[in-house]
Amino acid sequence: MSGNGKFKKQLSLIDLTFIGLGAIFGSGWLFAASHVSAIAGPAGIFSWLLGGFAVLLLGIVYCELGAALPVAGGAVRYPVYSHGPLLGYLMGSITLIAFSSLIAIEVVASRQYAAAWFPSLTHPGSSSPTILGWLVQFGLLCLFFMLNYRSVKTFAKANNLISIFKFIVPLLVIGVLFTFFKPENFEVQGFAPYGLSGIEMAVSAGGVIFAFLGLTPIISVASEVQNPQRTIPFALILSVLLSTAIYVLLQTAFLGGVPTEMLADGWSGVAKELSLPYRDIAMALGIGWLAYLVVADAVISPSGCGNIYMNATPRVVYGWAKSGTFFRYFTRIEENGIPRPALWLTFALSVFWTLPFPSWEALINVVSAALVLSYAVAPVSVAALRRNAPDMPRPFRVKRFAILGPLSFVIASLIVYWSGWNTVSWLLGLQILMFVLYLLCARYVPTAHLNIAQQVRSSLWLIGFYAVAILLSWLGSFGGIGVLTHPFDTLAVAICSLGIYYWGAATGVPAHLVDLSLDEDEQESPSTTQCELPVGAVKHSH
Repeated sequence: MSGNGKFKKQLSLIDLTFIGLGAIFGSGWLFAASHVSAIAGPAGIFSWLLGGFAVLLLGIVYCELGAALPVAGGAVRYPVYSHGPLLGYLMGSITLIAFSSLIAIEVVASRQYAAAWFPSLTHPGSSSPTILGWLVQFGLLCLFFMLNYRSVKTFAKANNLISIFKFIVPLLVIGVLFTFFKPENFEVQGFAPYGLSGIEMAVSAGGVIFAFLGLTPIISVASEVQNPQRTIPFALILSVLLSTAIYVLLQTAFLGGVPTEMLADGWSGVAKELSLPYRDIAMALGIGWLAYLVVADAVISPSGCGNIYMNATPRVVYGWAKSGTFFRYFTRIEENGIPRPALWLTFALSVFWTLPFPSWEALINVVSAALVLSYAVAPVSVAALRRNAPDMPRPFRVKRFAILGPLSFVIASLIVYWSGWNTVSWLLGLQILMFVLYLLCARYVPTAHLNIAQQVRSSLWLIGFYAVAILLSWLGSFGGIGVLTHPFDTLAVAICSLGIYYWGAATGVPAHLVDLSLDEDEQESPSTTQCELPVGAVKHSH
């Protein structure tokens, strides 16, 4: 079911780059520095480099998909094109949960920092909101909703203005803290007091990967981008490179700027000492004006990021509905080019996530793992489409994909594993449960793209990955029983992931069933598109 409207191609390279950077610079940079330091010590700098490298690899892979298939909700729809509706259903569910909860995470972060000025927003001695604090969160969600209700250009203009302020403050923080730099801080307990496992754990549990995950909003609005074949790859890569440089400088400035007397008991307690890292460190150093700016930015930055995800999530809902495994009503687009039914659902979900919401720290691990999981499918989709749709136009073709494809999948799998047993067990267990529910309800699913047997054959590799990841996590050293010690557990995950990658690449939708036909909802006119877009992932199977 579609309305009379179509997506409007109004987003420029500047708009798209600011969407990427704005999504990356949310609450992550404001909270992560102290958590990374507590988990990894000064070696946490390498956690940021590792996180940036991983996301850059996945971003490069997404460049090929985004340029070839610039469709709304691409992160959900690419698995449908390569492996069928069942895989799209699994990715749609996990991506919708992650995206909609991210909006709530960002408004909670804004409220937590705003409590430095208005203590009545947060209960004393905790991070949970008062009634007034929750109403402030609700007001922010209403503002995001209204900015996205009119048109995508209205959203983009608001985001560009917010982004300018968002980047001035981190650069000021870097410059000022480097004037207080203390090299001796790097000798407290040694450079890597918790070893390699500390660096790895900081990537997931410290908030590093959470801070980087801003690529999918770029992909989600792909059908609304001018010249997507050029703009999407450029914006993706530029966003990751710039954010990595700023994050590394911020972490270095934090490590060197902490008053040495606060490190008497080592780095492990710094997260409690500096719970609002850059504001607290500025106050400790007597730089009141910087603390004021950090709090102002800490309210604005997460708000801007939440606004971006309020824009991206309806496209995910639309993409999931397009696959035929979610309610078709959400494929409706209004005359102004906005999928308003999907926007209303996004708003309702984001409000729901604020109701029993715990602290920022309690949720980033789960959301990070969920988002990386949705990213991890991208290289397998690229490999399957290269095998089964070799003639599909690819304006951006990843070079040396035979190396980068499996490498990016293995790294993404490791990040999920480093999230720990508590996260892996219920998150991947929930996905296996959803797989079983799909099979039980398959006869009622309104999609005839593939028969259920072919859908299972093309998706079984992912279920195998889930089962292996749960088993290794239980046996491993990241919250498991420790039978597999470090680094042998990480090595086992890497080897198993490599085998599963090739399994997934070889079991995509068969070549004779692949269908790359035109999707009218996602073009303004034939002249605006340089290659045909897929309306469905596959042809009917008999």
